[in-house]
Amino acid sequence: MADKKVVYEGLFILDANRLARDREGLPRDVNSLIEAAGGEIEVSRLWEERRLAYPIKGQRKGAYWITYFQLPTAKVTELTRSCELADGILRQLFVRLPDPLVQPILDHAKGLVPETEPEAEAEAPAEAPVAEEVAAT
Repeated sequence: MADKKVVYEGLFILDANRLARDREGLPRDVNSLIEAAGGEIEVSRLWEERRLAYPIKGQRKGAYWITYFQLPTAKVTELTRSCELADGILRQLFVRLPDPLVQPILDHAKGLVPETEPEAEAEAPAEAPVAEEVAAT
């Protein structure tokens, strides 16, 4: 059971200043940590950069990097420790994806799911029938 790979979502808060100086290197370091723990990267991309609610390791701004990867469950603790020791990673969070949701989430992250657009009002909604006054005779 421990050798079975499951899919995780990893959210990393990266040092935004370091990421700005090295757009390719810091994400490559994150992916290398996952691969060194025995993981396989599915999707890895920048989510957004924003001001942090409170300073972390002296940084007021963070870059949120989201990664989907397969990893044996026994290796999560090792990966967490490696991330805590890495310089450019301020915080990390790993969430195991439920099996039925893995493929839809990966498809969405890879951009394979088309954006849904609101349906045009091709059909006008039927108006409620107007009650006619009937004269009592």
